[in-house]
Amino acid sequence: MIGWIVLAVLAAAAFGAMVALRVPRLLWSMVGAALMLGTTGYALQGRPALPAAPVAPDNQSLVVDEALANLRTDMFGRYGSESAYLTAADALSRGGNPRYEVEALLGGIRTSPRSVQLWTALGDALARHDRQLSPAARFAFDRARQLEPAHPGPYFFLGVAQVRSNDFPAARDSWRRALAKTPAGAAYRVSIEQRLALLDRLLSVDPAADRAK
Repeated sequence: MIGWIVLAVLAAAAFGAMVALRVPRLLWSMVGAALMLGTTGYALQGRPALPAAPVAPDNQSLVVDEALANLRTDMFGRYGSESAYLTAADALSRGGNPRYEVEALLGGIRTSPRSVQLWTALGDALARHDRQLSPAARFAFDRARQLEPAHPGPYFFLGVAQVRSNDFPAARDSWRRALAKTPAGAAYRVSIEQRLALLDRLLSVDPAADRAK
């Protein structure tokens, strides 16, 4: 009942606004048709008797990891045309909008199709969005590795996606490759070494994890 009252109030408000704004009468039929369509849709699909039930979105696992985002910046740098797209994508992820994060990265790739950084970030975002190392995410990582085979970034973040998919042996292989491609004096080398050591320890303590895949 409340829904119909609200609709009636909105219709009256629309009529009053048209009069106050002196909308030509020729346009009244268009406004009336729009209101009628809305009313019909409400009558067919509206469920005003449905009790309210607040839902907490499960976005925590989709939000970009700040430590990994900082590590990505250390690997690829923070300057260049790609940075604006990455900043926007990270902001959208923090806001719980993984779909728009992916769209922002795709927009950057359309502008810079040979950006290893953007392809790597896209693979990471897709893997989080799909909650697995999906074919689309794997394609993005493969493309990044093809563009710059000597860069450790695509291998490292592929390993991150494999860890999230519980494919620990594959992740260890990816991180070993990332470490082998990392310059000795790179500031982020220690971060890769630490993660690889933890993964090695996990696999040595739990042999079943090494046979999981």
